[in-house]
Amino acid sequence: MPSPEALAVIEQFRTQPPADTAGLSYQEQREQSGQMISSMAPLPADAKTESVTVAGVPALWVEVPESEPDRAVLYLHGGGYVVGSVLSHRELAARIARAAKARVVVLDYRMAPEAPHPAAVDDAVGAYRFLLDEGFVPARITIAGDSAGGGLTVATLVALRDRGVPLPAAGVALSPWTDLTLSGKTITSKVDEEPILDVDTLRLWAGLYTGDHDPADPLISPLNADLSGLPPLLVQVGTAEVLLSDAERLVDKVKAAGGVVEYQPEPGLFHCYQLFPLYPEAQQGVDRIGQFVLRHTAE
Repeated sequence: MPSPEALAVIEQFRTQPPADTAGLSYQEQREQSGQMISSMAPLPADAKTESVTVAGVPALWVEVPESEPDRAVLYLHGGGYVVGSVLSHRELAARIARAAKARVVVLDYRMAPEAPHPAAVDDAVGAYRFLLDEGFVPARITIAGDSAGGGLTVATLVALRDRGVPLPAAGVALSPWTDLTLSGKTITSKVDEEPILDVDTLRLWAGLYTGDHDPADPLISPLNADLSGLPPLLVQVGTAEVLLSDAERLVDKVKAAGGVVEYQPEPGLFHCYQLFPLYPEAQQGVDRIGQFVLRHTAE
């Protein structure tokens, strides 16, 4: 059962009108969503940020006093491969940095419709190579992401493995979108429970991101990939999500491939519940992320 604070937020999401995006460009929509989320989740006063260019695209280093200089998390933000930014996810990055005692680099990977697949995968692979070039060792790196960024996390791990690049110590997928064909049963069965995601919007974003490619392509829908030989994976999801099936099937496939996966469903909660620090479950989820990262990136 969600906490009273979480139930209040769910009710707020259900009753407030959707953001008016009529006439806005996709870049303006990204700015609007970033400002909305950052107003709900301001950056902690002790967090330090530094804008950098990583593999040719913008990124933001986020550090807190607890960050250890040689432990890194490459964070891939959500937003359906269409919206989302370092602005919308920098506060979550700061909480992960604190819980995982890491430096977090949030990647502003190229997005659709301006840059459909494979731009996001190429940028994420390039960012991981950047960390290696900066002197981080794979055993001290984690790749993490939420929603589309959660699916991109898995796709990036698959791409790194297939390209013979030394893999990071771990991966973290929060409410991962792993099937852009939208074939999961909860796409329809959870539609009345999900207060965040609109399925019609998911279909629009999937079409923009896939472009001329098959949405079942394993690097677009990593649920269809060979998932053997990947590092340990943490999967968190709310049980009220339309993407619950994407997480459940990912966990089952990793296990079937002989991999190590920790599955943490949060009863009654919604898509990317960790993003909003307004109820205890959000920080509890981040604390578990930190524990997982620390366990797999120990000295």
